[in-house]
This record gives sequence, structure tokens and C-alpha cells, in this order.
Amino acid sequence: MKPNKLLIFFLLFSILLISLGYYAYQICYTPNILVEKENRLILIPEDATFKTVQEKLYEGNYVRDLMSFSFLARLTGYDENIKSGRFILKANMTNLQALNVLKSGIQEPVKITFNNVRIIPELSEKITRNLGMTPDQFEAAVVKFAMSNTMGFTKDNVMAMFIPNTYEVYYNVLPDALIRRMGNEYENFWTDQRKEKAKKMGLTPIEVSILASIVQAETVKESEAPIIAGLYLNRLKTGIALQADPTLKFAVGDFSIKRVLNEHKEIDSPYNTYKYAGLPPGPINMPEINSIDAVLNYSPSDYIYMCAKEDFSGYHNFTNSYNEHLRNASRYQNALTIEQRKGRAAAQKK
Repeated sequence: MKPNKLLIFFLLFSILLISLGYYAYQICYTPNILVEKENRLILIPEDATFKTVQEKLYEGNYVRDLMSFSFLARLTGYDENIKSGRFILKANMTNLQALNVLKSGIQEPVKITFNNVRIIPELSEKITRNLGMTPDQFEAAVVKFAMSNTMGFTKDNVMAMFIPNTYEVYYNVLPDALIRRMGNEYENFWTDQRKEKAKKMGLTPIEVSILASIVQAETVKESEAPIIAGLYLNRLKTGIALQADPTLKFAVGDFSIKRVLNEHKEIDSPYNTYKYAGLPPGPINMPEINSIDAVLNYSPSDYIYMCAKEDFSGYHNFTNSYNEHLRNASRYQNALTIEQRKGRAAAQKK
């Protein structure tokens, strides 16, 4: 090869090498993710393919140059090792930085909050709202746990294990792992001090939660909760049926019932606390922490009866006298009848 041709070849090769090097540098180290934008989360679902990731990046306007990202992803093997999860991509990330995040599996936690729950299907909907699992998958895991655990939980009382709060988990947490996490949170909640208080009352932690669910359904007044808890404990100790109206609503399965009737009291259910003495087999809702603590810190009294006050304030009249209870009930029923008449009269005027 003549010297001039050799020089030309060397120059062309050098230019090509420099161009490739520059392109490689750009691919790896030039900002390509959310350029001039805000940090954002990206959700990679379970069983996602590389094509799924590409579509999310492109359609969500995460990348400026999808081709360069895809080239480096294939070069580093990410295209064959997709990890599901909820990841945060930061503004002006390079392809290499973004791939390091996605490949590492280091996720941004998801906050889950659940309360105001009565039955497991409601819990399943709330707890899985921002997770990769479906409500059915979570519910199946709860059933499996209820049948196999050594903590004393059954299909009837397993709701007591879930302590309402806000927790951080990962998007792709598995149902069984989430159940274990909730079990750990339950054990952390039930400190030695709380267990000792329950023991002095003659109740297990699960029984405390069952009673707390009834107290919670009876009043929205936090100051009254310890009083009502004490009243029900008096009934439990003396063998008097709790006769708690909220348990009948749970037994019937109709939480919209405003007024419990005699026909409701005849339903044959272990949750019918008019028919069967003692606590029902499980909670009738998911008791809040303050409701559980209201039971553990109940107000001692000789009260056995309670009735809603006739001023509709949401408070109750308490007594240990059956005759006085009848008078309280009569005043409330009369006030309720007057209110109903006023309501009908107002409706007729419209």
C-alpha cells in the first residue's frame, strides 16, 4: 500500500474510532433521562418485557433518545434481566445511571394505608391499591395464612392481625411476604405492656381487638370509648349477653341498618350477641389503635346498660339500673319519633 493511501486509511480509521468513542461516550454519559424535567417514578409491572419498558419510557416521555438507551440496555444485558418494581428516575440522568437503577432493583417504597374496613374483601381492595398484586391474590394469601399460622388466627378473627396505620413496602412485594410483614407489625404493636393489660382483664390480644371493634362501632366519641369498654367488660364478667346492635348488623350483612328490630335479634349467628353470650368469634370491623387502647385502658364502673342520648349528640346515657335504662330508652324513642314526624312533614311541604 502506498504511503499516501496508508495515511488516508489511518486518518479514516482514526476518525471512525474517535466518532465511535464519542458516540459511546454520549450513549453512556450524556443526560438522556427526563432532560430539563422533574424527577419521576416509573412502574415496571410483573412479567414485563424489554419492549414493555421501551414503550413506557417512550410513551411517558422519560427518554430523549430511546435508540441510545436501547443500545446500551442490550449491551449491558438489561434487556434479558428486567426487574419489576416502582423506581425513581431523576432529571438529567444518563442512560448508564438509569440502567444502574433499573438493573439493581432498588425501588422507591410504596406507602400503604388502610382503615375504616369491616371485612376482608374491603381490606384487600385498600391494601393492594398501589401494589403489583391483585385483591384476589392478597385475599387468597390471607385465607392460606388463616389456615396454617401458629399465632391463633382463624378465618373469623384474622382481621385482628391488621393494625391500621401507614406502612412502606415495595410495589412488587409478594402476597405471602406482605402477610408476614403485617404479622410482624402486629407483634411489634402488642408490646409486653399491652399484653400485660390484656392478661389482667382476662382477655387475649385477639379478644381485646374483637371487643375494640364493637366499642368502635358503638361510638364516634373518643371520650366515651373507655366507658363503653368498661360496660361490656362488666357484662362479660357476669355472663350477661353483650346485646350490641352493631354485631347484629354484621350478622345480617347490612351495615346500612339504622334501627335494629326484633327480627334482627332472632337471626341465628355467632355474631348475634343478643342470642349468644360472650364475644363473637371475630372483629366486626378493623379496630383503630385508639379503640384497642380504649379497651386496654377502660374506665371501671358498675354500668351494665347504655342508650343513645335523646339530644342526638352522639353521646350515651349509662346506668346499672334496668328501670333507669328503660326510662332512658323511652326518652330516646320519643325524641326519635318526633324527629321522624318532623322529617315527614318537611318532605310533604316540598
